[in-house]
Amino acid sequence: MTDLLDDASGAGLSLPCRVNDPDLWFADTPADLEVAKGLCAGCPVLAECLAGALTRREPWGVWGGEIFERGVVIAKKRPRGRPRKTDTVATPVATRTEEAAA
Repeated sequence: MTDLLDDASGAGLSLPCRVNDPDLWFADTPADLEVAKGLCAGCPVLAECLAGALTRREPWGVWGGEIFERGVVIAKKRPRGRPRKTDTVATPVATRTEEAAA
């Protein structure tokens, strides 16, 4: 993989992971990871990068425009913490009483 990146850089190809902050590809926030994915979109070695990451089962980060977590591609990274509870509409007491009587 390193050889591929070095060859591409040596050939004058601009690789996003080489010209931008490398920490962006291993960020904790979902928003930063989405930025990294977007930067990968125009990369000339995108397919090779993704294939290599799948072969190596990269434990985490953005590789080939995809987010890896525990060696598996995931669609999106969830933010830290518990997910928000969905808002539910409470049924008024009068309605429940009427339904029970029916």
